[in-house]
Amino acid sequence: MVKNRDPARRPLPGIISAAPAGPPAGLEVISLAALRARTRAEGTDLGVPQRPGFHQVLTLVSGSLRQTVDFTAHDVGRDSWLWTRPGQVLQWGDLTRAEGTLIAFQRDFPGVAAVRAARLDDPHARVLRTPRDGAAASLRVATEHLEHEFRAPGRLPRDAHGTVLRHLLDVLILRLAHLEGADTPATGTSETFLRFRAAVERDFVRTRRVDDYALTLGYSARTLSRAALESAGIGAKEFIDRRVILEAKRLLAHTDLAAARIADRLGFSSATNFAKYFHQRAGQAPIAFRTAVRGRVETG
Repeated sequence: MVKNRDPARRPLPGIISAAPAGPPAGLEVISLAALRARTRAEGTDLGVPQRPGFHQVLTLVSGSLRQTVDFTAHDVGRDSWLWTRPGQVLQWGDLTRAEGTLIAFQRDFPGVAAVRAARLDDPHARVLRTPRDGAAASLRVATEHLEHEFRAPGRLPRDAHGTVLRHLLDVLILRLAHLEGADTPATGTSETFLRFRAAVERDFVRTRRVDDYALTLGYSARTLSRAALESAGIGAKEFIDRRVILEAKRLLAHTDLAAARIADRLGFSSATNFAKYFHQRAGQAPIAFRTAVRGRVETG
């Protein structure tokens, strides 16, 4: 059974909650038909913003589905793959329009080598992938094999069964991660920008000043701004601000925290300063954003 282990996060509204007996903890493979049945039985609404503490890989065999990840809509079609990572905010579209498979797993379920090679901790990894014919066929076989083994726990001793599932998941995520270099830095992405991007991910709640990152990394503020502009198309300050706003949106969407609490989490001196900062960059007040995103229903 896969569960959200972060106590600071609001519990999920029932997506991964009843894995069949037998498979080891940390993995669930479920068809969309079974997911629909489960949500009907539990009376849950998958359109509610969620922030799972585990990975989810979704692939379709028919139909289409519009999934919203971090407030951007993605149209998932046949043989498309949507990979959402821990910390991202997900809103499901209309499940009646698609058939396919959802694979949910904790970060520590795959093998260590696969975790490194597939860059599981990369928060900038591509969300939607559509492989070409040959790669699509290999991914489909890998998924079918994983799904078959997940549903047949009695044919092997429990430890052996867990090992088989782990290796099969490793194959799938490695193939996904290396689709035509899907997660490798784009041509022109500099080492300076990659270091800056990693520092922002680590420290954006501590500081929003370019000068602080320049001091930490040993560059000038001008060098960081130039590197960000060349690699991301925006300046260093804008890059920092966008990361702060993304986290603010995530907290507003999936928690009931008051603006003052969110302001404190993000390093603002007051709720007033946070509200002003958010409005200038998001175009609306924090609470207005919360109301809008929770009322949004994406359709295919």
